[in-house]
Amino acid sequence: MTESQLTNKRILVVDDEERIVRFIRLNLEQDGFQVEEAFSGKKAMDKLRQSLPDLIVLDVMLPDIDGFEVLRLIRENNDVPVIMLTAKSEEDDRVRGLELGADDYVTKPFSPRELVSRVRAVLRRTETQRGSEGIIQVDDRLKLDFDRREVWVDGKLVKLRPTEYRLLYHLVQNAGWVVTHDQILAKVWGYEYRDEPHYVRLYVNYLREKLEKDPAHPKYILTERGVGYRFVDFKREHEAPEEKKAKEPAKEPKEKKTKK
Repeated sequence: MTESQLTNKRILVVDDEERIVRFIRLNLEQDGFQVEEAFSGKKAMDKLRQSLPDLIVLDVMLPDIDGFEVLRLIRENNDVPVIMLTAKSEEDDRVRGLELGADDYVTKPFSPRELVSRVRAVLRRTETQRGSEGIIQVDDRLKLDFDRREVWVDGKLVKLRPTEYRLLYHLVQNAGWVVTHDQILAKVWGYEYRDEPHYVRLYVNYLREKLEKDPAHPKYILTERGVGYRFVDFKREHEAPEEKKAKEPAKEPKEKKTKK
């Protein structure tokens, strides 16, 4: 998604403090976004049903329903990207939001530049990937359908969060190759997140819990210690023995020993 395509995207800002909402609105509108407001969880859900925004900025502390519960309700049937606002810096709160399906979080107090940068990064990375490979049969257990955004394990449809899907898509597109932590952060989250390596570890663990038969001993998403991760080279596994042999480097012929 180019910078010009970000213009006029609709952002729903949910916070019970009018001062904070005005502050966010001013900075987002200066950057070309359209902004709608909601001052409670109930109003946010009403706005979501009336007109689907392109992204939601959601405060954790709301007067009626807390932000975590609002996020859970949103994720029951909607993949709209969500950035959580929190006055708390505890890791448990950040992890809880990510586990419920938040795409990112920003801790108060924050600078206008930081928030706008995060909004742009989330919008860029949540753009649906084009030119996917359709149905991919990794093995007897795992089937991926990138056109329909579906993942099947043991014949059952597995629901992935938007970020989990993007991470899986990027790993599968590079199956057999090591993808570094920095490359994953740049592709899945955006260059703004190059100093957030814990995101990668967290979401790799989420994927393994959903895809692997034994997450402690993964066979799909493999760790390259100190470097990054590698998705199993399923394409090579599916090759016929003759094809595998043809790709192997030719061996030098052994010299025949002559009798003296």
